[in-house]
Amino acid sequence: MRFSSFPTFLRAFHTITNTTSAFLRLSPNSALGRTLSSSPQRTVYRSMPNIPFLGALFGSSSSMSDNTKYPVQKPEGEWQAQLSSEQFRVLRKKGTEEAGTGKYDKHFEEGIYTCIGCDAPLYKSNHKFDSRCGWPAFWDAVPGAVGQRPDPSMGVMRTEIVCNNCGGHLGHIFKGERFGNAKDERHCVNSVSINFSPKK
Repeated sequence: MRFSSFPTFLRAFHTITNTTSAFLRLSPNSALGRTLSSSPQRTVYRSMPNIPFLGALFGSSSSMSDNTKYPVQKPEGEWQAQLSSEQFRVLRKKGTEEAGTGKYDKHFEEGIYTCIGCDAPLYKSNHKFDSRCGWPAFWDAVPGAVGQRPDPSMGVMRTEIVCNNCGGHLGHIFKGERFGNAKDERHCVNSVSINFSPKK
């Protein structure tokens, strides 16, 4: 007995569950519409956000595939030489450090947190709070220092935060969690992506 291939099975499943309506309404002239029409695998993946395992199968978070021209630009080899293997994995390959292991999770000294890749000031200590999430949490950033980008890599749409000076991956931003801060935001940052300069 001959079995259908896995992609064929996914296409059938996709059709049966009628999950195509979301992206069929997209204009082919929009950026997302062009992405969907040019990448069949991402079409299946993006159109079924409620099935997390598909993010692992079709999503990719292995590179900084980004066309933004940041002020600090370096070849991958230079980043590897400058950063430790863990810093490179997180900052340049969009990795995530294990929860509760970062040195700045419970750190509340007065000063400034800077990008480990380019030393750009990112966060002030008076914006840091204890979210008990296992990573350093900030409710605001230095104005203009942190950029936000959509990140569908885990099967759900999240918002990635990056250093606006070098494009390094910092973590993700979450809104509406009611921690009681002024902006109702949590910048969930990897300790390995940042450095700390105490107030002089």
